[in-house]
Amino acid sequence: MRKYNLPIFIPHRGCPHDCAFCSQRKITGIDTEVTPNQVRDMIKSFLDTVAQENSSVEVAFFGGSFTGLETATQEAFLKAAAEFFPKIDGIRLSTRPDYIDEEIISLLKRYGVTTVELGVQSSNDEVLRLNSRGHDFQSVIKASNLIKNAGITVGHQMMLGMYGSTPQKDMQTVSDIISQKPACVRIYPVVTIKGTTLEELYNSGKYTPYTVEQAAMLAKDAVKLFNKAGIEVIRVGLHSSEELESDGNIVAGPYHPAFGELVSSLIYRDIIEQTFDASTQNIKELMFFCDASDVSKAVGHKGMNKKYFYEKYGIKLTVKGEKTK
Repeated sequence: MRKYNLPIFIPHRGCPHDCAFCSQRKITGIDTEVTPNQVRDMIKSFLDTVAQENSSVEVAFFGGSFTGLETATQEAFLKAAAEFFPKIDGIRLSTRPDYIDEEIISLLKRYGVTTVELGVQSSNDEVLRLNSRGHDFQSVIKASNLIKNAGITVGHQMMLGMYGSTPQKDMQTVSDIISQKPACVRIYPVVTIKGTTLEELYNSGKYTPYTVEQAAMLAKDAVKLFNKAGIEVIRVGLHSSEELESDGNIVAGPYHPAFGELVSSLIYRDIIEQTFDASTQNIKELMFFCDASDVSKAVGHKGMNKKYFYEKYGIKLTVKGEKTK
């Protein structure tokens, strides 16, 4: 069955906080208010382009703290989406962990919400405080339990390289998220964006962002741990947009339009490297077999893995794809 996701962005609505890294308009590339009627039009147009047979369609409200909206506004958006059941199979939304309670859960269940993603960002309370998040990790635990107990799927979103964080604290966040057993996770490297508190901290020398390489290596380790724990990683890296990539908007940090591809390449580099012992084998060529759909990942972004093995071991890497069921 093919899965389709229709993202509907509600830019920075429902959130009174001003997190150090946040500029939702630039991150999403969206700066317009969306009305319930527009939501209906968007869903209808989307469904007209999708073959209903053997497909699953999910409407997803992103870009702001959905459950922080006024109750009437939440209900209006949810009602607009719910009108399309059973042509759609679910409603997904993202929100803050401190904006979940029994009353909100009751509203979400009433309109058939199937997945709630929580903006965890970090499990370190001091890092959360330094970034003006306005909640602690205990809020994440409480919200996750409320969502699960209601029979709704829970997802977590985390960030790498927040102000005050370290690689060790980031990997502890990975472990702490795994302990909460969400169904899915998104991993975002922190990028310093123009007009944010983080830009001020960067310009004053108080904040040093990760390089692309540092962030990608950490994300690679995080993805491997999540995969081992059976937690689906549904996004690695920010969505690229013209607004985000416009001249001057990204001040510093590990932004790369193909960040997820870099991480996948590093994961395959580890897999390939584990297939031989360079200290005992005098080999000049290495043939690596993988699923046909993963050839580009094994070769690496712009051939990075082929270059890596040649420069480090003097080995010519050849990747061959095989069709699997």
